[in-house]
Amino acid sequence: MKPQFKVSLLVAGAFAVVLGVLLVLSGREGGEAGADAPGGASDSRLVRDDSRIVGERGSSDVVLVEFLDFECEACGAAFPIVEDLREKYGDQVTFVARYFPLPGHFNAERAARAVESAARQGKFVEMYVKMYETQASWGEQRVPLDDLFRQFADELGLDMVQYDADYSSDEVAQRVQKDVDDGTALGVQGTPTFFLDGERLEPTSVQDFEDAIIEALAE
Repeated sequence: MKPQFKVSLLVAGAFAVVLGVLLVLSGREGGEAGADAPGGASDSRLVRDDSRIVGERGSSDVVLVEFLDFECEACGAAFPIVEDLREKYGDQVTFVARYFPLPGHFNAERAARAVESAARQGKFVEMYVKMYETQASWGEQRVPLDDLFRQFADELGLDMVQYDADYSSDEVAQRVQKDVDDGTALGVQGTPTFFLDGERLEPTSVQDFEDAIIEALAE
């Protein structure tokens, strides 16, 4: 068993509890939406031309979209699970990450801008991974962590002049906000929120993820 999957099993319980709370809350507000709820594989708000793909495009039409917050503990718990699935199915499934920094997380929007700035130098996956691998050391702090995220960028070998310009630019801020706007329009209220082939996926276990992906690939 791979070490990463061992970690996923350890965090899966916590992930399920936190995600279960989010599902209950979203169900209270969206329970009457029914068939009129936004979404569907053809909904352009799920995946834009400039949406960030984690890794490479899969060989099938199956797409897993995650609206995420780099400071969110539930997202951090889901990360190793998604990484294990990406290792297993990344050649077939396209994994898409959409920024959805929550207002209650002081550095979440900064982290999203840092990741997007790295993406503009071809280092999206590297910064995406770094944010989650270090989350325990910087999450839930109530002071700006711009310097720490800049240090991450430097460690990844980015052009720091370009990084600084991108990180502070309106263009990058608007790019992050566009993901937030799409998520809000789709009914996203918390993170992580997953869509598989346009339908909201509400997993409560690692097996839920894998079963849904296997079923989607078989269709």
